[in-house]
Amino acid sequence: MRPQIVLFGDSITQQSFASGGWGAAIADSYSRKADVVLRGYSGYNTRWALFLLNRLFPLGSGTPPVAVTIFFGANDAALIGGTGERQHVPIEEYKDNLRKIVRHIKNNSPDTLIVLITPPPIDLQGRREHARSLYGDKASTVPDRTNEESGLYAEQCVSLAKELGLPSINLWSKMQETEDWQKFLSDGLHLTPQGNAIVSEAVNKVFDEAGLSALPYDFPPHADIDVENPEKAFVQQCAAI
Repeated sequence: MRPQIVLFGDSITQQSFASGGWGAAIADSYSRKADVVLRGYSGYNTRWALFLLNRLFPLGSGTPPVAVTIFFGANDAALIGGTGERQHVPIEEYKDNLRKIVRHIKNNSPDTLIVLITPPPIDLQGRREHARSLYGDKASTVPDRTNEESGLYAEQCVSLAKELGLPSINLWSKMQETEDWQKFLSDGLHLTPQGNAIVSEAVNKVFDEAGLSALPYDFPPHADIDVENPEKAFVQQCAAI
């Protein structure tokens, strides 16, 4: 069985296998080396994600993933009083929930590479325009999220990664290094192809630094197959041939 890389998160992860998505780009990078498994759940926060752990990462599994990305916070940071209030998770609980997710995965497989990804920035104008496109004059004028609040959650995600000795990607900060960073967001929150490219490049960089790019091919490259004696190339990977 090929190694698995699990992408665990909310809608930004769920959408990552769409055209131009960051998950699809990771799957392409590891297409001959590992199976990239999508486990994204639209609308989920870290509180609800805890209920999935035993199903997604069963304790005692003989084949734990080699790497897991954990990408939550966009919904946890929804504002009380806004349309996403039911998704809100207090910031202290958010950090503790992330710690519980990491601990569960590490308890089963200490060698699994875990990468924490912060929520992206929030383009308030983009959120308002998106709401008006859906609901017209009935759209709420109360913000559902703010960039400042999402930044606080991003800080806690990065802080936890440092505390636990894990790599992290501060997407909130990284995107805003570009002056017109709003172009990375399709509706003020979710990612455009350009935004997805930032995530895939950052994830691939962390994976490379951890040595994942050195994973061997599952089967030999075609150039290594001897036309006169093809079975030689498959001896190690498939003894039955």
